[in-house]
Parts: sequence; C-alpha cells; structure tokens
Amino acid sequence: MVSKIKVDEIESSQSGGSVDLNSSLSFASKTTTEMNALSGMAAGDTIYNSTVGTLYVYNGTGWHAMSNSTFGTTVSYLIIAGGGSGGYNDGGHDASGGGGGGGAGGYRNSYDTESSGGGSSTETPILIPTGTGATITVGAGGAGGTGANNIGSNSVFYTLTSDGGGKGGRVISDTAENGFDGGSGGGASGSDSANAYSGGSNTSNQGYSGGVQVSGGGNAGGSGGGGAGGVGGTASGQAGGTGGIGLSSSITGSAVSRAGGGGGGTGAEANVGVGTSGGGTGARRNVSNATAGTANTGGGGGGSSDSNTTSQRAGGSGASGIVILRYPSSKTISVGAGLSGTQTTSGTDTIYTFTAGTGTVNFS
Repeated sequence: MVSKIKVDEIESSQSGGSVDLNSSLSFASKTTTEMNALSGMAAGDTIYNSTVGTLYVYNGTGWHAMSNSTFGTTVSYLIIAGGGSGGYNDGGHDASGGGGGGGAGGYRNSYDTESSGGGSSTETPILIPTGTGATITVGAGGAGGTGANNIGSNSVFYTLTSDGGGKGGRVISDTAENGFDGGSGGGASGSDSANAYSGGSNTSNQGYSGGVQVSGGGNAGGSGGGGAGGVGGTASGQAGGTGGIGLSSSITGSAVSRAGGGGGGTGAEANVGVGTSGGGTGARRNVSNATAGTANTGGGGGGSSDSNTTSQRAGGSGASGIVILRYPSSKTISVGAGLSGTQTTSGTDTIYTFTAGTGTVNFS
C-alpha cells in the first residue's frame, strides 16, 4: 500500500499552521512497472511516476496521470511530401502543346537555421513525450504516364503534415489547363490557344506556385512546376518552362538539395524544361520522353510533349517524399513495422532517414 501523509496531521511551527511545500515532503517515487505491481491502494493514493515524470492518482479502480509526460525527446525534422506528376497530352485534334511540370511536395524543416519551403523560416523542433507513439508516413509520388495525372501523397510526422505536390496541367483535345494546387503548385500546360493559364497554388510555408502560361499559341510549351525554393518557370514559345528550384539541407550531415519542380514539355522540337533538385525533365517532340522525379526528393514529374509518339505524350511520375529525424544519441528510437529507413550518426546526434511506408516510432 502507498503510504499517505495528511496535511492536517503535520505539526508545523509555521505561523497559522501552514505547510512549507518547499520542504522535503514528497510523494513516493515508482517506475511504471512498480506502480502497476502495487496492491492495497485506496482512492486518492498518489505517487510520482519516475518513468514518465508526472504524478499518478489512484481513483479506486486504476492509476491515472495528472499531466502529460514531462520527459521526452526533442527532435529536429525534415518532412517532404511526394511530388505531383507532369501533365500528359491526350493526342486529341493535332495534339498541340506541352504538358505542365509537376509541383514538388511540401517542404518542412526544423533543423538548425535552415529554411522551410515557400520562403519561410526554420520551424521549431518538436518534443515527443516518452511513451508516446509518433506516426510517420512517407508520401508516394503522383503516378504519371499516358492518361495518368496525379497529385503527390502527403508525408506525416507526429502532428505535422507536408502536402503532396500539385500535378501539372494537361493538354485535352488541344486545350490547355491550369496547373493544380499542392505543396508546390503544378505548371500550366500549353496549346495553340492564345489564352493565358495559371500555375497551381502552393501551400503557405511549404513551397511555391507553378509557372503560368502567358500567351499560348503556336504549339506552346508547358510551364514548370513550383519548387520548395522558387516559382516554376514560364514557358517561352514552344520551349518548356524550367522547374522551380528546391532547397538544400544538411540535416543528415551533408548538404543535399531536394523538392524541385518538374520541367514543362515542349510544343515542338524546342528546348525542354529541365527539372531541378530532384524534379523530372519534360518531354521533347520526336526526341525524348518526360522523366520521373528522383526517388525520396519530393520532386515533380516532367511534362509531356505534343508528339504523335504515345510515350512522349505521357507525363513523368512525381518522386516519393522523405522524412528525416535528428535527435540526441543519448535517446533510443523504436521503429514499428511498415516503415523502411536507415540510421546514421553525426557528432552527438543520431539521424534516422525514412524512405517508405507508414508506421509508428517511440523514443526512450
């Protein structure tokens, strides 16, 4: 049984009979295992749980915490969602116009003083209470191809979410489209129309918008998808727009640039839009197919061309995202089933890089 001390039974020399709570009076200290092994408790019995660093009270049927754990692990993170696919060309009419490049996945960074996406400052590292499971999901890239056009999937760490990248605009029966919204927006497609089209919008503090199509006309190229570090490039005549730039992080111990937008495809044999920081490159009529984003960068896929060749009318798939955690090596991580990744060290820190899957991690 947990021993109890009643305040009204304490003899005190304090004026008015008050008790000095800064004295050596304290609750019994027990680990969680020891607490659960106790017997003979009565309602109101109170202990200090040394495993999680908070008071527990017995209410007559079980032990209940009086607060969240006061112990935990401070974790710096880089969370990048999957990139969007490049826009395709359906080959309708005379198949004029290049597809827009896919937007990069949302980019959130709390390491050191490095920037997050969309020109925002470093986020605050997060405290994970001991014994609390933190869900991690690594977002997949949006699938591209002939007739396929998809936004990227979100990446998640604990209470934080990075939004999937927007897909690039398509060319449907010779008509262009706006880019689609996402962490970074997809680029607008091109056509023979003289109309202007807008790039997809970005998520605030995660990326930039996709490139616009300002004039069209004459087999216009597609514009580039937005990146974590910059807006997607505007198509120039029949040439595709360049993907928006990504951002570099040294959270793993060395600088790596990720989350660039996909390049737009061409409306003829002009220059293609080149992807950046993991973004795919657009297709070029009668020369090359669109390429997918580089795995685990969150880059957008390249846009299609207006070629009569089916493969060149396909948009490239977006890249898968990544979740990287950095925490003191004095702490231990337990990784649940469903997650794939690798563990390294840098100085006094451990870095765990998650490259695929969904699951739960715990720190102790």
